[in-house]
Amino acid sequence: MVLLHGFSGTWRHWLPVLAELTAHYEVIAPTAAGHFGGPPVPPDMDFTLEGAADQFEDHLDQLGVERAHFVGNSMGGGISIELAKRGRAISVVALAPAGGWDPAGKEAKRLNRFFNVQYKMAVAARPRMRRLLKSPGFRKQSMRAVMCHGDLVHPDEALAMVDAMLACTVFDAAISNLKANKAHLTNLDQVAAPVLLAWPEKDKVLPISRYSQRFRNEIPGAEFKVLEGTGHVPMWDDPRTVIDTITGWVDRHSAARPVASLSR
Repeated sequence: MVLLHGFSGTWRHWLPVLAELTAHYEVIAPTAAGHFGGPPVPPDMDFTLEGAADQFEDHLDQLGVERAHFVGNSMGGGISIELAKRGRAISVVALAPAGGWDPAGKEAKRLNRFFNVQYKMAVAARPRMRRLLKSPGFRKQSMRAVMCHGDLVHPDEALAMVDAMLACTVFDAAISNLKANKAHLTNLDQVAAPVLLAWPEKDKVLPISRYSQRFRNEIPGAEFKVLEGTGHVPMWDDPRTVIDTITGWVDRHSAARPVASLSR
């Protein structure tokens, strides 16, 4: 099983579900190139979902992994779907996947504004952030765009999320591609692997009504599930539901469970 995190995050986004998943599956939870703690961006890499998928595919080749179950959130969900187009997926669980917006619409511009605002707020508040994040009320308020229960996140983990965003070296490149309308996925009809689109009910980053329909219409046989009471990064809002969703889908599409271990 390969777990792929969202834009400007790291493998740590999976912490609430990681222990239980690694007890049952062989798990690879890498950090994307250009993200905090991840490998440097190759000189010729264009940071789109397709470009990021190239980098992950190279990583899988180095590990000797031909095919896997992919579980991705946001950017990671979009990359998982792209890898499924390339025949690398046994199955996919896409948690609020990126790249499904209508390229003719205004959603790419809205996302561009959203991420720029989030980044500027993080830069402005960073000198006081450690102190501010000690307050559960501040954590819930400051993280409301990506989760419903930010108050439950440990202050150190909340600070790590902020620092990961500020240390993301591909931030500007990814935003530029969004602005240039180069960040959406195409040829979704080429996805042959079973895909579960698991969408957070209260997602404010990629709301269900505007971001799920292309995936649901164009990915052959895609199944759809609403994760009730969760925000864009549902692993932190409701780990139990996310774990059950992942294990139910993977076990349904596996001949047998692999042995347990963890690689990052």
